[in-house]
Amino acid sequence: GVSHVLTLALQELSLLCKRDVNGLGMLHDLLRSRWLQALLKIYECLQHYLGKRPAPVTLQARALSREVVELLREAPQSGDSKELRRLLRSPHLKASPALLSAHDTVAQKDFEPTLPPLPDNIPENEEAMRIVCLVKNNQPLGATIKRHEITGDITVARVIHGGLADRSGLLYAGDKLVEVNGVPVEGLEPEQVINIL
Repeated sequence: GVSHVLTLALQELSLLCKRDVNGLGMLHDLLRSRWLQALLKIYECLQHYLGKRPAPVTLQARALSREVVELLREAPQSGDSKELRRLLRSPHLKASPALLSAHDTVAQKDFEPTLPPLPDNIPENEEAMRIVCLVKNNQPLGATIKRHEITGDITVARVIHGGLADRSGLLYAGDKLVEVNGVPVEGLEPEQVINIL
């Protein structure tokens, strides 16, 4: 790997350094530095991990867990089956289906919501439009909205520093809202839009 190539390069540089060639001493010291050695070891570990690409055994762990618990109810009671049933019914798995749901979400690579397709009939002179997807998870958006005095459009009035909108870098003061969660906002009052958010 990379460490072996580095070792060979250091050996070659050691021979050249004895001849006092310009700059080779500095290069030799750099290649022998502990931080570079550690960085190369990390790089090799990452390359090894990427080569393995661990894959989930199943995409439906939550459903499989429920199915196994049902099968264990009907199975003859042995020590192993009792222990497995106890484990699957433990608070970590039974009371918190979120653990297995999270596994299934990651296994299915279902990380982001699906966005609707862009309409085909956008006029050429239409202003640039961005589709913004923010997942709130019970936290405030961190932006205020208002109705534009002249156009009547619903716009972002301000983005609160440190809030979700600010951290995402996707919303800016003055942005016009066209649709929120699939609901067109034209003609709605700002209070109605807030309820959709």
